[in-house]
This record gives sequence, structure tokens and C-alpha cells, in this order.
Amino acid sequence: MWLCLAAVLLGLLLLRRWHRERQTVPRLSEKHVLITGCDSGFGNLLARQLDARGLRVLAACLSEAGAEQLRAATSNRLQTVLLDVTSSKSIADVTAWVRDRVGDQGLWGLVNNAGIAIPSAPNEWLTKEDFVKVLDVNLVGLVEVTLSLLPLVRRARGRVVNVASVMG
Repeated sequence: MWLCLAAVLLGLLLLRRWHRERQTVPRLSEKHVLITGCDSGFGNLLARQLDARGLRVLAACLSEAGAEQLRAATSNRLQTVLLDVTSSKSIADVTAWVRDRVGDQGLWGLVNNAGIAIPSAPNEWLTKEDFVKVLDVNLVGLVEVTLSLLPLVRRARGRVVNVASVMG
């Protein structure tokens, strides 16, 4: 009896997994996702992967060199913009730029990936300002970007994803 029950539960688990894997997002190619911190690392990789899957990626880079390198490696669906998450003016400019791109459709996804990890621990060579810079990028910048783009995310009934690291 226990063997039959275990087999039934295993069958239901496999059926549920099969069903979840078959689900697709309708009109995926019409959805916009903004990713911050796309110069390198996870943001760059995510931008390239989402572009390959057909989404309209809005990649925010800190440097023109990073933006140019990303544009060269992706399709014309991916668009880049320069963003410094510690600058309120830069965030406001990018918000207006995103609003022009997405229109009434809204922003389906916002991935807050921009971040820095250095300094990692207090020592006599570092000052308080070194740690304030980390907080400005990893916390205050993330909050300001999210608050400025939240109306567009709500319009599309989208999602906000915050990426963090142990070192950040």
C-alpha cells in the first residue's frame, strides 16, 4: 500500500513539473525588461539571454564602452542607455527614455542588478565615504530606480527583481 501511495505521489509530482515547464508567456516578444548594471557580469549575461529569447531588453550600462560591447553581441531588439544609479538626474533621464520606449504597454520587468562590492570589510585604509558609496549604489540607487519606474511596472502588471551578492 505504501509503495502504491509513493508511486501516485511521484506521478503527481512529475505531472505538476511537466505542466509548469510547458507554460509559456503570451506575446513574449512584445514585453520590455529594463536591466541595470549591464556592462559586465550577471546583468550582461541576463541581457544577452533575454534578448536571445525574444524579449525587448532595455539595458542600462554605466559606460559607453560596456553599452557598445553589449550592442555588438545582441540583436537590434536590445537597446542600451547610460545610467548612473547614484545620480537622480540620470535616473530621471532614463525613466523618461524608458517611458518613450514602452508607451502605454508599461514595463514588464525591472531587474536591479547594478552594484559594487568593494570595500568588503573595514580596515585602516578605508574611510566612511568608501562605505557610503557602496550604500549609494547598492541600496539608495536601487530604491530610487525602483520608485521612479514603479508606475510603468504597475501598468504592465510586471515584476521587480533585485539582484544582490554576499560581497555587495
